[in-house]
Amino acid sequence: MKIALYPGSFDPVTAGHLDIISRSAKIFDKLIVGVYDTPDKKLMFTTAERVDLARQAVADLPNVEVKPFSGLMVEFAKREGVATVVRGLRVNNDFELEFDMAMINRRLAPEIELVCLLASPDYQFLSSSILKEVARLGGNIDGLVPPFVADAVRRKVQ
Repeated sequence: MKIALYPGSFDPVTAGHLDIISRSAKIFDKLIVGVYDTPDKKLMFTTAERVDLARQAVADLPNVEVKPFSGLMVEFAKREGVATVVRGLRVNNDFELEFDMAMINRRLAPEIELVCLLASPDYQFLSSSILKEVARLGGNIDGLVPPFVADAVRRKVQ
């Protein structure tokens, strides 16, 4: 069985994330969406809330599982039997960051491969940070996240 991991903070999960998730779910037998429990980032949602929103968002994908993790991503991947890590690339600076992370992860876990999927053109501009800023300023985020995520974001910014 080919198991892949798509890690991220998913604060919140966006249409761009879901695009990468649905495309990855077609490639791998099982996809784990790893929600990173990071103490270093100022997040809008708790880890439990991010996991819950992501689970709702992927409920129609039977081979996708959502799990929280902390610590080194490659250690989580090893524990879960992951052979491949999936990352989405939006623009050039995404590549530079992913390249640096891939090199250190390769050193830590050479048996785990990295697969990068290019963001669909409709979502190349979209990040959770931009989405939250638009919401804070009263902008329309419909279509950028599932409706229940949009509602959750609006509740947080009120």
